[in-house]
Amino acid sequence: MTWNNLLQPDLILEGSILNLTPEIIQQYGLKGLVLDVDETLVPMKVGAASLELQQWVEQIRACTVLCLVSNNLSEMRIGGIARSLNLPYYLGAAKPSRRKIRAALRAMNLPVHQVGMVGDRLFTDVLAGNRLGMFTILVEPIIHPEVALRSHPIRNFEVWISEALGASIAPKYTKIHKD
Repeated sequence: MTWNNLLQPDLILEGSILNLTPEIIQQYGLKGLVLDVDETLVPMKVGAASLELQQWVEQIRACTVLCLVSNNLSEMRIGGIARSLNLPYYLGAAKPSRRKIRAALRAMNLPVHQVGMVGDRLFTDVLAGNRLGMFTILVEPIIHPEVALRSHPIRNFEVWISEALGASIAPKYTKIHKD
């Protein structure tokens, strides 16, 4: 697989993960989702799931198996978020390593092509998911309001490098946005 394919998300969602609906999930035949935590579900350094996120998880849980896989090592923070959402989780994933994602896939007991990897980063979430043959979904990061005024330099750099390597950072499928 070439770099441009490894860094190419299958779907780019406009807005946050909260715009990922059961209809979109079903449209792509997904039965499970592996979710990144930091800036995908909650802003960095926030230790609790918002009410809006809790409601989203309940809606999605009705049609999809969910699991959290985070590079973060903080059991207190990631474990607390996972417990508040009543979801299984894996810490210290070191994505784009596939080890912890494979563990999540085994726990879900689903074929890899029926599981989506959802995250806000190309060089961790999308790369790891594509290396496993998962359906990859790139979402916009959820950023703490104090940080929102600054640009997002790491993500901007990843997009620039990805495009230089040949990935268009245009989705394989159409962009989805929620009105």
